[in-house]
Amino acid sequence: MYKSIIVGTGPAGLTAAIYLARANLNPLVIEGPQPGGQLTTTTEIENFPGFPEGIMGPELMDNMRQQAERFGAKFITGWVNSVELGDRPFKLHVEGMGELVTDTLIISTGATAKYLGIPGEQDNIGRGVSTCATCDGFFFRGKEIVVVGGGDSALEEAGFLTRFASKVTLVHRREELRGSKIMQERVRDNNKVTWGLNRTPLEVVAGDKGVTGLKVLNNITGQEELIEASGVFVAIGHHPNTSFLGGQITTDANGYIVTNPGTSETNIPGVFACGDVQDTRYRQAITAAGSGCMAAMDAEKYIESLEHSAVIL
Repeated sequence: MYKSIIVGTGPAGLTAAIYLARANLNPLVIEGPQPGGQLTTTTEIENFPGFPEGIMGPELMDNMRQQAERFGAKFITGWVNSVELGDRPFKLHVEGMGELVTDTLIISTGATAKYLGIPGEQDNIGRGVSTCATCDGFFFRGKEIVVVGGGDSALEEAGFLTRFASKVTLVHRREELRGSKIMQERVRDNNKVTWGLNRTPLEVVAGDKGVTGLKVLNNITGQEELIEASGVFVAIGHHPNTSFLGGQITTDANGYIVTNPGTSETNIPGVFACGDVQDTRYRQAITAAGSGCMAAMDAEKYIESLEHSAVIL
């Protein structure tokens, strides 16, 4: 029986663990198959406060984990298959471990970036392939890059990346973009953006020093083409990791957990959400960490209310 269990790590889960551990609540943190979340696939992070020279993603996550362990947080690696949230205490069914029981649950399972699934893509993550313009755009100052996608996210990232890149080529497999008209107009008016419409990505091409281009199929001519670039930004969306919840938590149309405004509270008292699993807008390490702090403080307050009720009874 635990007072609090945190499912998922990353900046949100680890910050929640630090705060709960410092409150002597001895949280249990269940790590998934990718401990530390998406930042473990990131090379240098320069926008997390406190590191003037930057820090490697895996190092930052390891530091945060050690900090949580120092105050008493416990970690296990496992896969949560399902949860029972109809009654408290809540029950978690963890593959290979059976049932775990807790008074409060913090969900910080994140959102997974969608990839193209083409050759050379996964091999070059951190070597020119990215899913976050805000995180990595600075590293492509003065270089030519490609953005793949046709929605508002792709258009927004293309526009943002023109602050750094000398040229941004927007690649989309159709002639028509899915993004809003205002976003399309904004990007079309940017003379740093060129268009690679009606083109299907085939392969990320790379050399010893990283990405050198994107091979595409021209859907009109049927010919293969090579778009030379030092970076390929994949902007085709994210999917939140919420399937294990079995529909017990209120989510939006895309599966992101809905929290009460200004809090980490979900529709079930005692269940809280933080990080990218409930963030459809910012998706930054620092905002995730902040929401992890919120979830821990909300959980601590909830646990205090339970203990107070028990004393009265």
